[in-house]
This record gives sequence, C-alpha cells and structure tokens, in this order.
Amino acid sequence: MSRFTADEGFDFSGVGGIENGVGQYVSLGDETDSREGGNPSLCPGNPHARNSNMRTSMPLHSISYSSSQDWPAISSWLSRRDASADNVEPLVRDILAAVRERGDEAVIGYARRFDCPTFSAEQLAVSGKQISRALDHIPAEDAGIIAEAAGNIRSFHEHQKQRSWITTPAPGTTLGQLILPVDRAGLYVPGGQGGETPLISSLMMNAIPAQVAGVKSICVVSPPRKDGSLNPYILATAAILGIDTVFLCGSAWAIAALAYGTASIPRVDVIAGPGNIFVTTAKRLLVGQVGIDMIAGPSEIAILADSSANPKWLAADMLSQAEHDPLASSLLVSPDAALLHAVRDELAVQLSALPRAEIAAKAMSDWSALIQVPSLEAGMDLINLLAPEHFELCVSDPWPLLGMVRNAGAVFMGHSTPEPVGDYFAGPNHVLPTLSTARFSSALSVDTFCKKTSLISTDMRYMQTHGRKISRLARLEGLEAHARSVEQRL
Repeated sequence: MSRFTADEGFDFSGVGGIENGVGQYVSLGDETDSREGGNPSLCPGNPHARNSNMRTSMPLHSISYSSSQDWPAISSWLSRRDASADNVEPLVRDILAAVRERGDEAVIGYARRFDCPTFSAEQLAVSGKQISRALDHIPAEDAGIIAEAAGNIRSFHEHQKQRSWITTPAPGTTLGQLILPVDRAGLYVPGGQGGETPLISSLMMNAIPAQVAGVKSICVVSPPRKDGSLNPYILATAAILGIDTVFLCGSAWAIAALAYGTASIPRVDVIAGPGNIFVTTAKRLLVGQVGIDMIAGPSEIAILADSSANPKWLAADMLSQAEHDPLASSLLVSPDAALLHAVRDELAVQLSALPRAEIAAKAMSDWSALIQVPSLEAGMDLINLLAPEHFELCVSDPWPLLGMVRNAGAVFMGHSTPEPVGDYFAGPNHVLPTLSTARFSSALSVDTFCKKTSLISTDMRYMQTHGRKISRLARLEGLEAHARSVEQRL
C-alpha cells in the first residue's frame, strides 16, 4: 500500500508551519537549538517547559491553520491515505468467483494455502462444545471483564431500538412503518497477529447490536491459527454472548462464503466486521448483493486541546491510534504552541517504549501532525472539515464546544475520557466512519441490522376521493397501466 512520507515532496508552505520567536518557520521535529528561536516550550515558568537535554527528534508534520483557505493542502495530504499502490481488486474478484462456484472446496483450499496447511473440512465449523468449553481456557477475571463490557455495550444499544408505528391521518387511511430485523447476520472477526491478539471487542461491537435488533441467526467467521485452532478468547466471548455458530475461515474467502453461502456456511443478509484490504475490498465489491456495515479505512484520531491538557496524556492518546496501522492518522490541534512542543517531546519518549513502535513511528511520520490554530473556535472549524473517526475534546470545559461539533464519528469529552474507553468498555460502538465519511455516515448500530418497511392501507372512500388525482400523476409520467390500475377501482 502506498504511504505518503515526509520526504515525498508534499509542500506545506501553503499552510504555513509553526512560527518561532524570530519569524522563522520550523518543524516541531527539528533539532534546532530552541534558544535561537525563542521556543516557548523552554521559556522559564512555562508549565510545559522541558529540559533541552531530553529533546529527541520526532519526525512529525507541523502545520499552521488559520482559516478554511488552509484546508485544501491538508485535505490533499490526508486523502492519500486512501490510495493503494497494490491493486488487489483482480485477486479479490478471483476469490469471490472461486467461492461462488466451488463453495466449501474453495474456502478450505484458501485456508490451507494461507492459514493452516493441514486444514480439513471437519475443522470448518466449530462445535458448540468447543465454544462453551473455551470459557475454561481463559481466566475467570477476564471472562468477568468481557461480560461487564458486553453489558455496557448492550445497555447503550438498547436505547437505539426503534419501534414500528401505525397512524390514521384521515378516515379510510392507515399508514405506518415496520421495523424488522434481517434474518441472518455474518460477523467477521480478524485473527490479529496470527491469532495471538484476539479482537474480542470487534466481536462484541458487531454481535450485540445485531442481537438487540432481533436478528435470529448470527454466525461468526474468523481465520484459523497455524495449528487450525481459534484463540480461546474469541470462542469464550462468543459463549458469553450466546453465539453458537462459528466458522474457521478468514480474508476475502470468508466474506464470499457469507455473501453467497456454501454447503456449510449459510448465506447472510448483512456482513459486518473489520478486516484488512482483502476483506474491505471484498465487501466493497459485494455492495448491492449483501448488506455491509461500512467501507472502513485506517484508524484516525483528532484532538482539540487547550493549555489545561496534560502533554503526557495527549501523546499517549495519539499513539493509541498510531499503533493500529502505518496508515493511521493522529492529529493534535491547539492554539497553544507550548503544548504542541511539549507533546512532541512526549511522543518521542513514549514511542520508544511501545511494542509496536515501528508501526506507530511510520503512522506518526507519514500521516500525523501537530496543528496550531489561532483559537479553539478555529480549531473546531478544522475538526468539522476533518470529520474524524475519533474526536477528543481535551479542554478545561468541553461542553460549551459540543454544540459546534457537526462531523465526527464519536466525541470523547474532557481530559478523563481517552479514546480506548469507547473502544472497549463504555458502551457506544467503536465501528466508526473513517476518511472524513463522518460527514454523511454514522457508527455501526442497531439500524445496521434492521429494515424499514412502509405500510399502506386505503379503503374505497379514499379511492373515490383521490383516485383521479393519482391516475393523472401516473399519466404525466407516461405510465398508462399505473393510471388504469387505479381507475379499474373507480
């Protein structure tokens, strides 16, 4: 996948930079002696001041944003996260066709080739006993945490349920809307580093809204490990949620199996769950044949902070997204230059201690930035243009700014609400729109697994009163049979 790096020639001069004390533009990653530029982060008495001996180079974009005139350059830069040099679409099309034609045989063949060399047909479906016994293979404390998180998620999504309704606006007329769950949902759960980092939160965030919606049949697919097993945490979570249908298959062939159905894997009505570019491409190619949750892109966070924010906390929050993927984006927006410098220093310190430091460093250098704005209000304007997946309002009093939020997947209010609270435990869904699609789309919800069916009932009095009007409208559109369908009843 193509990745835009700091040395690929993108010119940020059009959006300024952060100006130092002598009117020079400097990168927040520069190792220029701050004494020459009056670096505010080292001014005596500054609460964000740091010892210059602790400064470490942190390759990170620095941007100055004053108004919407600066937006095109920022937008052009970030839009390149959606580009892919390796076009996987032809390969995914071949996989879809193979599964559609050969069903289980193709699924098992791909599993042998990419996941488990000895994979057999007997291993495709996980038995109910294996699912229930998985609880014996994880610590009871962990099972309790999962159950508590699931309860929070369920409680939140219960509030999203809509009711069918019927109204009689006039004598002889009954109108309504039926809220109906889909019959069957298929949930994709990524394996996570060969099955060693089970994405149990993904299972909860997809399964629970489907259950609350009333979906009767839910099946889970997840790639097998090298030995043909599935991480017990995924199976234990399925047991806690009451899910008894799990299949060992992954990538695009799992999505194809859910969309088309095989002898073993039932065809579903909606597919939900995150995955790599092969999973995402398969879902995109199947739009119109099966319902999908969304076309998800790389993870992202934007933070608006004032001088009351803790630099250590902000750096940790930025890295929490950067560790996801080299294409992840972490943006810190603030009118406080001293805070931005302090966070830059903290990023260098904290990054070096992360197990996924290489991934996070790539995301930070390519797609992340410290952005100075003239005011919090200007910062909010930029946030709405970014339409971020995750938006943290790290200011002393976030509530007055909430009314200015127009575009964001989820909003995290105040210093004590880091993004992982929403990822795992609070209750709102963590499957959120990315790549600025929060301008027009929403988080995965109960609605993802529901249909809305209109109800219409009119009697002969209604037809006698309004029939001529209806047939006239039909003839205006050149649809004579429509008009006669009404007039036959007059």
